Amino acid sequence: MSKIIKVSVLALSLAMLGGCADMTQIDAAKAQAAAAMAKATDAYNLASTAHGIASEGAYAAQQAQATADAALECCNANSQKLDRMFEKAMMK
Repeated sequence: MSKIIKVSVLALSLAMLGGCADMTQIDAAKAQAAAAMAKATDAYNLASTAHGIASEGAYAAQQAQATADAALECCNANSQKLDRMFEKAMMK
């Protein structure tokens, strides 16, 4: 009878130790999940910042293109004026 009790106590002790190991593993998994979530949040924030900077860059590029187009139109208009002026001078 005492042998059965000793074996039962030993089995119960091993079961409890196994349960503790499982809880330790669960806690470790929770910690890893929390760390992964923090890294994912940081990555999302960096991506959002990069998207904002890219949008600002695209807007600046559009503005620069509009300015360049306006300068080209002005240049073409000046070239046409000079051509007409030289044609008038040649006719005299």
